[in-house]
Amino acid sequence: MKAFILAEPTGSAGLQLTEQPTPTLGADDVLVQVQAISLNPVDVKTCQGKALYGSLKEQSPVMPGWDIAGTVREVGSNVTTLQPGDEVLGMVNFPGHGRAYAELVAAPAAHLVRKPANISMAEAAAGTLAALTAWQALVNNANLQAGQRVLVHAAGGGVGHYAVQLAKHLGAHVVATASAAKRDFVQSLGADEIVDYQQQAFEQAIEPVDVVLDCLAGDTQLRSLEVLKPGGVLVSILGLTPDTPQRAEQRGVTAKGMLVNSNEPGMPQVAELLGSSALRSHVSHTFAFEQLPQALDEVATGRTQGKVVVTL
Repeated sequence: MKAFILAEPTGSAGLQLTEQPTPTLGADDVLVQVQAISLNPVDVKTCQGKALYGSLKEQSPVMPGWDIAGTVREVGSNVTTLQPGDEVLGMVNFPGHGRAYAELVAAPAAHLVRKPANISMAEAAAGTLAALTAWQALVNNANLQAGQRVLVHAAGGGVGHYAVQLAKHLGAHVVATASAAKRDFVQSLGADEIVDYQQQAFEQAIEPVDVVLDCLAGDTQLRSLEVLKPGGVLVSILGLTPDTPQRAEQRGVTAKGMLVNSNEPGMPQVAELLGSSALRSHVSHTFAFEQLPQALDEVATGRTQGKVVVTL
């Protein structure tokens, strides 16, 4: 099979298209003929030698990637939930070695769900790590409820654009930060209020909120604590800054750092929402498999609206 390996941690320049053996199938695994791969900021950082690279480099060759959609080709002896021919999507083996930049991927059946028939493979692949992050942040960690106010940072990005839609589906009032260039897009997702962070300080522009989804970290994270109601919750998908826990305690709010995980709940619910159109994947750029390094460069700009997908 064709697969990209990370020969050296130098970003997209370190990726090499190679021939690799077909993955070995475990008893609980399925073999997927990949038809679409979604890329994320964590892919960029890992390929640069940051993020998850430290653990992956012990398992040569390093094959990045976690988000796939495709068709089941074989199933392991213990697998009863899927069968050859099923169309599936999933974030596989995150935060472990996903090996998803390939024509064939072996993954635990538990990390995959059936693809809704009414969405494309590209839309399915897009709605994996980013959408699952939004679910695990807002549902599992923040316990967002109908009628609450939620602030979503970077609302026009991968995680953010799903988070806005999910929060609206849950009945929340959504306040979003976004650039002027993404305002119309974020409004189309259902945001009730939009703050152009380049023109004004969000903490001076909005009323207090019950939940903050932090997709930026740094100074934004600390400033976000100022807009939380007493008892409110901040969930950061990038971890907490050293000063955040103490500042949160002083303000009487909760701050949580999280990392999306393939073994945590949410993927079946995300797939159901994608199928019902309660969640829609916005795929702004599509690249051919051989152009995967260029796709990674697009994600690295940090300006992508929605998602970047590679198709096979």
